[in-house]
Amino acid sequence: MSDQETSPNPAPAPKASSNRGRLFLMFGGAVVAIALVWGGYELLFGGKTVSTDNAYVDASSATITAQIAAPVAQVDIYDTKPVKKGDVLLTLDDTDAKLALAAAQAQLDQVNRQVSTIYENDATYAAQVQASQAQVASAQAALDKAQKAYDDRKTLVSIGAVTGEDLTSAKAALDQAKAALNNAQAQAAAAQGQRASNNALISNVDVGDNPQVVAARVKVQQAQVDLDRTVIRAPIDGVVAKNTVEVGQRVQPGTPLMDVVPIQSAYVNANFKEVQLKKVRIGQPVTLTADVYGGSVKFHGKVVGMSGGTGSAFSVIPAQNATGNWIKVVQRLPVRIALDPKELQQHPLRVGMSMDAKIDVSGAQ
Repeated sequence: MSDQETSPNPAPAPKASSNRGRLFLMFGGAVVAIALVWGGYELLFGGKTVSTDNAYVDASSATITAQIAAPVAQVDIYDTKPVKKGDVLLTLDDTDAKLALAAAQAQLDQVNRQVSTIYENDATYAAQVQASQAQVASAQAALDKAQKAYDDRKTLVSIGAVTGEDLTSAKAALDQAKAALNNAQAQAAAAQGQRASNNALISNVDVGDNPQVVAARVKVQQAQVDLDRTVIRAPIDGVVAKNTVEVGQRVQPGTPLMDVVPIQSAYVNANFKEVQLKKVRIGQPVTLTADVYGGSVKFHGKVVGMSGGTGSAFSVIPAQNATGNWIKVVQRLPVRIALDPKELQQHPLRVGMSMDAKIDVSGAQ
């Protein structure tokens, strides 16, 4: 065999090594370019925004409760149904409320009649007082006359002009006149007392303002309010959620029946780390995106407030950092962000949806 036949084929090692070198140079160049771009971005925009993906849609929901105890007669809504303020949500059985209203109205009519009689009798009581006073005056005159007759008889008896029987007769007449005067005075006192008692009930008020009439009228108004409360209406615009009402169910006052969520006035609670909040101020603009719409839809809002404490401080079992072994954990503080109502109308959100929030803090001092 010749040397040419036994020698191996030459490997293209130099070419492969050259390709690897170019790849390393390209990779290094890309890394340097990325670093330069990132450094330039940080130089120009770094520290001018703070962002978090720990943000969620929230709203001040209205919890619907019954104000009276009654069975449910009709339910006009279901979960997810949009409602307007004043729309009927459910109707309670109004039988008991109607009976209570009728009883209260009857009581008011009776009190009106009784009090009107008191006012009508005032003139009668005044006439009785005058008559009793006249009787007292007449009895006093009769007593004066009897007293004079007795005194005259007593003088005559002393000189023997009349007998003792005449004096005894005059004394009896005097005693009778005194008894008549006492009786007239008692009747006059009774009439005056009755007039004073009547005046205490009607003094400075007419029939409609009399305390008894007012109390009875209030009971009628309360009964009417209870009847009106058998129809439960939406207090705000929104969407029905957490409906637990069924026809025939007896509801109790204060028991939650459903929620009405005002999605048209939803806001965002963004939970920023405490180290991000140095430059955050109320009124700063915020750009947000929602997971449901993706990055193609931008929401715009502004910071309207920050919570009074971190999430862990208001948890069911707050952290007790003063006891046991302590490990520092960066805390998050809820920041409330108001959204643009027009954008909410175009792209509705629901409570609990995830959001990304970026606050422009460039204007912070």
